Amino acid sequence: MNILLTGITGYIGSRLVTRLRSDGHEVRGLSRRGGPAPPGATIVAGDALSGDGLERAMDGIEVAYYLIHSMEPSAHGTLAIRERRAAESFARYAAAAGVKRTVYLGGLIPIGGPASAHLESRLEAERILRDASPCPVSLRASIVIGVGSRPFRLLVRLVERLPVMILPGWHANRTSPIDERDMIELLARAATSDHVCGDPLDAGGPEELSYGELVARIRYHLLLDRPTVSFRTVTATPITSRIVATVTGEAHALVGPLMESLATDLLPRHESAAGVLGVKLHSLDAAIEHSLREWETSEPLAAR
Repeated sequence: MNILLTGITGYIGSRLVTRLRSDGHEVRGLSRRGGPAPPGATIVAGDALSGDGLERAMDGIEVAYYLIHSMEPSAHGTLAIRERRAAESFARYAAAAGVKRTVYLGGLIPIGGPASAHLESRLEAERILRDASPCPVSLRASIVIGVGSRPFRLLVRLVERLPVMILPGWHANRTSPIDERDMIELLARAATSDHVCGDPLDAGGPEELSYGELVARIRYHLLLDRPTVSFRTVTATPITSRIVATVTGEAHALVGPLMESLATDLLPRHESAAGVLGVKLHSLDAAIEHSLREWETSEPLAAR
């Protein structure tokens, strides 16, 4: 099968390409930077936001993955504007090329609708792709547990670098993290499954737990003992996000939207992607330990 993989040089895309090639698919990547292609794939230089290169990239493609989500500051408008324009451009060229299936990875949506501009932009991109494809596949996930996952890295760095863990009111909100390996497997199977077109599928892990409990599990696997102070009602997200950005070394433009998304529970409520696609999920502890071990191959972690 001929597959287009946008975001091929990103965290998820760079790992998904290997999995898709193992199934014998021909993979073409779209990258703003161009450059060398992963083994067995080709690269087309292009930009979904402007549409440059999309016609050539879509030529002969049967399945197109949309893994584009840039939260960094840009001269091309707000996050919501960029997300909408890029999705519209991608959908338009996919339809013109006769692409049979699109596969999108978005975020879990709380009951009552998105609680942040970040999640609203993800949902809007999903709607645009769904309306333009004969077989739209939408997977929704919360935190992916993996060495390249920026939310996971934020939590690890906080546990490492703060002598006392101060958790705002959102620490009691619940979510369902998923192992990176399981996320890659779900995405790969979504290319060919006969049971995934149409309604969104929630890609949750095997456990539902609070963000505070997730922090405690990461602390356990880091072999660190950190006293914790938790607030039940105080959130102060604008202040907290700037502190987190400073501690972790991440840009506030990234941290702010991510922390706004913590304001409510993010739990699976649609049909299970793992159930529909037949994927057996790793435990949360296995996911954390695997990710930390991989992290240690390139840089040290405290107390391990």
